[in-house]
Amino acid sequence: MRERIHLLKELGRVASKILMNYYGKIESYQFKGSVDILTEADKECEKTVIEKILGSFPNDSILAEESGETSSFKKSEYLWIIDPLDGTTNFAHGYPFFAFSCALQKDGETFAALVEVPFLKETFFAEKGKGAYLNEKRIYVSKVSELKKSLLVTGLPYYRAKVVDDLLSRMKKAVLNGQGLRRGGAAAVDLCYIACGRLDGYFEVGLKPWDTAAGGLIVEEAGGKVTDYSGNKFSIYGNEIVATNCLIHNELIEKVLK
Repeated sequence: MRERIHLLKELGRVASKILMNYYGKIESYQFKGSVDILTEADKECEKTVIEKILGSFPNDSILAEESGETSSFKKSEYLWIIDPLDGTTNFAHGYPFFAFSCALQKDGETFAALVEVPFLKETFFAEKGKGAYLNEKRIYVSKVSELKKSLLVTGLPYYRAKVVDDLLSRMKKAVLNGQGLRRGGAAAVDLCYIACGRLDGYFEVGLKPWDTAAGGLIVEEAGGKVTDYSGNKFSIYGNEIVATNCLIHNELIEKVLK
């Protein structure tokens, strides 16, 4: 397990270098959907990371955004969940809010997580039961206890046209009940900002396991709370996520998400 955690940290450094080599130089990209895009940076980063994992642990399973799920002859007890570039749209436009995200599970439970934010040179890391860290310094969620004093953040799913009324309704309630509302465009970074106290509450629908697996553990290890919109246990395979500093969790659900 220690060898895998050591590799996880190495992958963050490798991914950061690849992404910054491409940053500001993207001239074209592919569309995977009406607004969902794919760049050469996504592809090279994911390919390199997977090769490094399988080079060290050839029997481990992998779930990655662009490649889907891969495994060797049989499903391994270890699963690497990878988002090579969270915030691809930001990245393609030269907007510096993007990250590499990777979580490591054993028997279905996330026990280590890393989110690398290359432009800001910030590395968020957490290990189950051992706290969360930013550049090796322990971090904690905020102590804001009222929704009206909270800085909130949300995101927009790629299928936004189908749920736009619900999205705008919740955003309106967040604006009216909170201190402010932001939309960063990179779920992994939003979650890490909850973990280090820069933001107080986050909610979004339509995310995938690679968007939330790493950031979810980092929030919890920083003292935060992660659930679905009803306050039930969060699953990386679910459709909803709410992450807060714990103190405003119930109020956010009652006043914004119901």
